[in-house]
Parts: sequence; C-alpha cells; structure tokens
Amino acid sequence: MLGYIARRGAGGIGILAAVALLVFALFEALDSDAATVLLSRTGGGDPTPEQLATMRAQLGLDRPAPIRFADWMSGFLHGDFGTSLISGRPVADILLGRAANSVTLAGITAVLLIPAALALGLAAGARAGSRTDRVISTLALAAESVPSFVFGVLLVATVSLSLHLLPAVSLLPTGADPWSRPAILVLPVCCLVIGLAPHPVRMVRAQTAEVMSGNYIRTARLNGVGGPRLLLRHVAPNAVSASIHPLAGSVVGLIGGVAVVETLFSYPGLSQELLRAIEARDYPFLQSAAVLMAAVGIGIYLIADLLTLLVSPRARRSVHE
Repeated sequence: MLGYIARRGAGGIGILAAVALLVFALFEALDSDAATVLLSRTGGGDPTPEQLATMRAQLGLDRPAPIRFADWMSGFLHGDFGTSLISGRPVADILLGRAANSVTLAGITAVLLIPAALALGLAAGARAGSRTDRVISTLALAAESVPSFVFGVLLVATVSLSLHLLPAVSLLPTGADPWSRPAILVLPVCCLVIGLAPHPVRMVRAQTAEVMSGNYIRTARLNGVGGPRLLLRHVAPNAVSASIHPLAGSVVGLIGGVAVVETLFSYPGLSQELLRAIEARDYPFLQSAAVLMAAVGIGIYLIADLLTLLVSPRARRSVHE
C-alpha cells in the first residue's frame, strides 16, 4: 500500500514538473514578453530596442531562460511563488486574494454535485429500463452535449432578465466576501452543477445497473431483502466504489468550469487574474497558478485512489499483486 502511494506521489511530482516546464516553454515561444507589454501600455508607440533592453534588465528577463526557470523552481519549492512582473506584488498575495472566491464557488458546487450525481445515478440504475431511468438518462445525455456556458446564458436570460429573481452578474465590492451576497452564487453554481453532473450520473447509473444484475443481488432478493435496504446496503456501496474516479473527474473539471463561469458572470475569482497574466505575459504568476491548479487536480485523483482502495477489496488485491 505504501509503495503504491509513493509511486503515485512520485508520478504526480513528475507531472507538476512537466506542467511548469511546459508553461515556461510556451511563454518563451511567444513573440513578445512582459517588457514589451509594459512599454506598449505607455502609449508611446512601439518601444525602441534600447527601451526594451532596459526594461528587460529591470524585470530580469535578460537572463538566460534556463536560469530564470531554475530560479523560479527553487523559490517555488521553498514556498516563494515569485513576484508578478506587471504589478510587482508577490504572486502568493495575488493568488490568496482571488483564490478564496474561486474555492468558495467550487466548494459549494462540489457539495451539491456529488450527492446529486449519486442520487440520480442510483435512482436510474436501480430501475434500468423504467420510465425514471429513461427520463434521467435522456436529460443527462442532453445536458452533457451542451456546453456549460450555454446553460449560463439561458439562466441569465430567464431567471435574471425575464423573471428578475437573481442578479445577472456576480460582482462584489473590492475585499468583500461572497457570503455577504449569497444571491450572486446561485446562478454560477447552478450552471456548474448542470454542466458537470451528467457524466457522473451516467457512470453511476451504468455501475448501478451492472450491480443490480449480479447473482448476489438476486440471492439477496430471494432471501427477502428488497426496497431501500437492498439499494443502500448491497447495491450502493458496490456501485459507488466503482464510480469514485468519474466523480473525482467531475470535481477536477471544476478547475476549468469555474474559469468559464467566472468569466461569464463577472465573478471576481482567479480566472480574471489568469486572463490578465496571459495578456501581460506575466509568466511567474501564470506558472505558479498552473502548477498549483495541477497539484489540486492530482491531489483529488490521489484521494480518489485511496478511497477506492478503502472500499474495494478487488482494488486492494490488484495493488498487492
């Protein structure tokens, strides 16, 4: 078990290093850098080579790329995420200021998404072929085929603009907490749940239907076990254990989904800072943010692996073989 965890952890560290190197290489491949962006914002036309050389020296961009990458990596490993090339502020301060809002949005969505996916998937799979199954499966397939931002536009058009029930945008005063205006979270959360729930619902439904057709379920029924007791005690544990990774994939999908929804609803989360960093060629900020988001995704999948080992004897046997 410990060897398996160590191997998975080492693989995750390797992926994080690859992400950092890839982001840095992509920025190096661009035809402009932060010095060009800063000088262009002054409105003085195209910067001269002398101005570019001076600005690059001030930002440290005149050093060889491998040295800049090694300096960033060394600082990151010591908890120093670097300094923004544009604002001059520590990257950690910027991330903490906006990440809290994004984590709030993602956390609420995950709390609603996982129980909803399990409940709908179990309800459909427990009665495969029934009207309930057909309705849930059809709605899930239809929702999965539509991009999440389309649901966001429809929600804004109906709930906000037509019915005037909730705000169309999720703006917050500077420094305010999302919980001070909980109404602004409703539409973004609904958009995320509708967009991310269909896939795990279908996976849980498939696993539940497979478990229901097993011999031990038929044996349990012959012994008088049925109804909610059969579903909760015998079907759900086996179906859910096989559905942990699809559920983890949906939670990881929140990383990208939150970025789209924050942009759509003007929610003051991390995505706005990421867009500014991309536009401004602020590679220390974007590189640190990309590695941290990748670390969150890897951590979620690692937790899913551990949960699978805890609830599935078959998974434990495969690890020890």
